[in-house]
Amino acid sequence: MDISGKIIQKLPLQSGESKTTGKPWQVQAYVLETQEQFPRKVHFEIFGEQRIKDNPCEIDDIVTISFDIESREFSGRWYTSIRAWKVQQGVVDATAQAAAPQEVAAPAAQPMPQPAAAANVETFDPTPSGESTDDLPF
Repeated sequence: MDISGKIIQKLPLQSGESKTTGKPWQVQAYVLETQEQFPRKVHFEIFGEQRIKDNPCEIDDIVTISFDIESREFSGRWYTSIRAWKVQQGVVDATAQAAAPQEVAAPAAQPMPQPAAAANVETFDPTPSGESTDDLPF
């Protein structure tokens, strides 16, 4: 999924060490405000040191983020996170990209096949002697 807007807040970088593997981790969180008639604020995260470096964001940047949404349960409560996996500078209109015309080679025009003439076929005229069966008043 994608969403576009303006970065209005950059939260402090969080880091730690995995309990299971002992490997270090980093999470950078941001708040994006959509640019609609009724703007919405969206908190999202970029997880991983390399992904944070590859997708830099600063306050007042206009960006389009590609993200995944995940919900998980802990102690009877549900928590939802939005994890961005790609950040593009500027507004990227996915519908315009999908609707962009693509060049496709048109097949060569071929004449329509004509039906073979049938022998002894009579045509049926539903209006005997040319009378109109139209009973509409106009």
